[in-house]
Amino acid sequence: MRVVVVGAGKMGLPLACQFAHRGAGVTVCDVRRDVVDLINAGRCPVDEPGVPELLARAVAQGRLAASQDTTAAAAQADVVVVIVPVLLTPDNDADTAIIESVTRQVAAGLRPGTLVAYETTLPVGTTRRLAAMLEASGLRAGADFDVVFSPERVKSGSVIDHLVRNAKVVGGITPASAERGAAFYGAYLGAPVMNVGSAEAAEMVKLAGMVYRDATIAISNEIARYAESVEIDLHALLPAINTDGEAALLSPGIGVGGHCAPVYPYFMIRDAARRGIETAMTTLARATNDGQAAWAIDRLERAWRPLRDQEALILGLGFRPQVKEHVCSSAFLIAAEVRRRGGAVLLNDPLYADAEVRRHGFAPLPLDAPHLPPVVVLSTAHRAYRDLDFGDLAARGVQAVLDGRALWSPQAVRAAGLLYLGVGRP
Repeated sequence: MRVVVVGAGKMGLPLACQFAHRGAGVTVCDVRRDVVDLINAGRCPVDEPGVPELLARAVAQGRLAASQDTTAAAAQADVVVVIVPVLLTPDNDADTAIIESVTRQVAAGLRPGTLVAYETTLPVGTTRRLAAMLEASGLRAGADFDVVFSPERVKSGSVIDHLVRNAKVVGGITPASAERGAAFYGAYLGAPVMNVGSAEAAEMVKLAGMVYRDATIAISNEIARYAESVEIDLHALLPAINTDGEAALLSPGIGVGGHCAPVYPYFMIRDAARRGIETAMTTLARATNDGQAAWAIDRLERAWRPLRDQEALILGLGFRPQVKEHVCSSAFLIAAEVRRRGGAVLLNDPLYADAEVRRHGFAPLPLDAPHLPPVVVLSTAHRAYRDLDFGDLAARGVQAVLDGRALWSPQAVRAAGLLYLGVGRP
């Protein structure tokens, strides 16, 4: 089986390695020359547990190679899997420019009998539209070649484990395409497979899951705001709240980051609006979660002092602990709120070099600097931040701590003479 995976990012490269591990001959395509060179040298360009070992073994065995020429690779493929970014335009519509460009490249090399699978999360109906674009090859979708949608359902830091554990949902533009896609993933991924029929049904599976997650986080954040006002620690009560089998309340926080929850609900919101359908709850959930940074900074100013002409140190650029990924990170929303109030922002993240921090619009500051800003805001609960010496932080200038992830003991912070504020805490 000759498989082409287009997109050698944190989701695409592990997928390619797993296909090779299961016996396929794999070509990974990416536009970045440095990434292609690293892969062909057997060196892993992504920070993901288990992938460096799988990659090195697959390259050494001759089962995996990388290329910048997607069209040439597609011309030799039995299966083409596309997993490239679809994010948002400035108007919060799905930005499909990259995946459409890749589709045109695949079409230029497409041959009869190929199976094309899209794994990037898409608005409902997009796979069928991309299938029509593939017909620029002169071949007919569903007759001369097959097209399926099978959403990635993994998380940074656990991709390999999730690839084989989570059910692989598959839907096709025809029933025969769906059956062929299910057979391919069953053989070359090693995960349980669920054939849901149509490509639209498979697109809906991923979209509904993301809307649900964003909404449930928003509920937790709304309850947290109320808990703060009535002086109750919501985090301490979560185990009790979730014991009756009726609730599964998530931890509140200072915002929601990543490729998924801040992005994919808009795929439904915008398409529903065009269809004349109101999505009040989904829209409100997005606004609530993106508004957490402003809510927390407002609370800080009320409890401490206005941030005008003050400096704040944000801890964490990655959107999740121990993950070097910053798409839609809450750090950007926190920084915008501090700056809007006339304050200045510095940032620390142990996973990013100073030059990388600067490229993302922040001034870097080491935690061992002799002088620290008066305000520290925790955006990401990295392990490196768990056991900070708050007495030492106070001695170096810190006066107020905003704990956006319930990482620290309020008593320990206050014992050092610092003001402590925590999301969902009194």
